[in-house]
Amino acid sequence: MRLGAGQVETRTAALSSIAAAVAVTGLTILVGLWSGSLGILAEAAHAGMDLLAALATYIAVRVSGKPPDSGHPYGHGKIEHLSALFEALLLLVTCVWIIRESVARLAAQRVLVDASVWTFLVMMVSMVVEVSRSRMLYRVAAKHRSQALEADALHFQTHIWSSAVVILGLAGVRLATWFPSLGFFQKADAVAALLVAGLVIVVSVRLGIRTLEGLMDTSPLGAAEQIKAKVETIREVMDCHAVRVRHSGPNYFVDLHITLDGRQPLQDAHAVTERVEQLVSEVLPGADVTVHPEPTVVPDDRSQGPGPQTAA
Repeated sequence: MRLGAGQVETRTAALSSIAAAVAVTGLTILVGLWSGSLGILAEAAHAGMDLLAALATYIAVRVSGKPPDSGHPYGHGKIEHLSALFEALLLLVTCVWIIRESVARLAAQRVLVDASVWTFLVMMVSMVVEVSRSRMLYRVAAKHRSQALEADALHFQTHIWSSAVVILGLAGVRLATWFPSLGFFQKADAVAALLVAGLVIVVSVRLGIRTLEGLMDTSPLGAAEQIKAKVETIREVMDCHAVRVRHSGPNYFVDLHITLDGRQPLQDAHAVTERVEQLVSEVLPGADVTVHPEPTVVPDDRSQGPGPQTAA
């Protein structure tokens, strides 16, 4: 099967995400174990979960790009929502470990953390990679309406925030080393890890809610009202109702009913439905539109009088 330009771009983005996740995970694990920094180990756990998420994203964009078949007449786009939900759950599992370890370290009398220049360098390199990847993933996700890639971009964005927090925590440990009177800053690393967990929990819950809305066919906010208003500008349409909008991965599906003059020829009614599809595509580009025309008796003054005009 020959891939379209959009499928090639989304798969390439997903593969680059995997490569970035491998690099960030490897660096942070090595430096975290060497330095004993819980903040960096928290980032390593976060990055490790992101590697699994990136793999899930790649599988999702491959499957979602398959054309509809007899068993899946609406396509395979829902797997992108499942992938994003899986990523949200992975992040929440990571947070449980981070919180437990942070509380244990805060309760301990003394924990040695080597906040050397290498720990700062690794965290800054990690941030540069994360900024680059998140921007690229957001761009491709917006272009192709891919929730799986958007979730992956969100993961890298949380790393940017959390890496900044970890750097602050390491700076606190460094201060405690230089100035013994500021010994309480020795706990800054564990506090930073807790802040990382808090950030990730908020992002994960928001992502989880959005993916559940997609799996439950929640209509895009205001889309049905916009479609109804657009369609009713067509002169021949007496009424537009029962508008239903759902999305599966990057694709939108729209069902709607219109009321037409029952005396007009079938060919004319079909021409009206094509104009309806055109207007719906202006609201949701590329949408798969099903129009159900319903006949009614129209008074002669309505059928001959002026009305709103629409370009054919």
